[in-house]
Amino acid sequence: MKFTISRKRKRQTIGLLAGLALSLVALTVLMLPSNEDLVSLGPMNTGHEDLECIDCHLKAQGTAMQQLQTNFMYFIGQRKTPVDFGHYDVDRTKCLACHERPNDRHPVHRFEEPRFADARKAIMPTKCESCHMEHQGVRLTINTTGFCVNCHADLEMTDDPLDIPHVTLIQQEQWSTCLQCHDFHGNHQMKAATAMKDTIPLEKIKAYFAGMEDPYDAEKKHAATRTPLKKQKKNK
Repeated sequence: MKFTISRKRKRQTIGLLAGLALSLVALTVLMLPSNEDLVSLGPMNTGHEDLECIDCHLKAQGTAMQQLQTNFMYFIGQRKTPVDFGHYDVDRTKCLACHERPNDRHPVHRFEEPRFADARKAIMPTKCESCHMEHQGVRLTINTTGFCVNCHADLEMTDDPLDIPHVTLIQQEQWSTCLQCHDFHGNHQMKAATAMKDTIPLEKIKAYFAGMEDPYDAEKKHAATRTPLKKQKKNK
């Protein structure tokens, strides 16, 4: 009986060691820069095709063992906050490092104001990934074109230039028409139409979301700038 148990434990030990060895080999192979595509969650979004993983996924401070130990201390209540494991989370700071514009019509920080509490619950506009989730191979990932309703339901205009008044469109809940005249961030060199027949067709807006041709204007007021990695590390 003892001999049988001993052989069983020996096989278990060999299996465990073999599994660990294979796991380490696989992890090492996947972590090689040449194999980044193997661990990617999906294709880069429109406009990000030439970015490298390291442009957004910065290495977290400390070794893997130190990060594990620190998070274990947090798990058992010996530390107030956890730490990032492997790489820092990709948050809006990384996005704004390249896309922050002084003329942004809807800067993300503005939605932190108390009056936008309902909008935060509905579409989380304080996070870039709420509309631009990466690795989806498209330009925008938000699943609606009528999100303006969350902030502009009480809009009033004293000198309305549109042939169909904005108040009428609001009463009819035609919220998808907003993007037919106005781009969300206000970064296109364009003039809003004064007649509904001259607005951009909704089909082109949806195609733009999916990564197709820009229907607003090819010229931008402020182009995105690829911020050097060292500067992003310094801002972290």
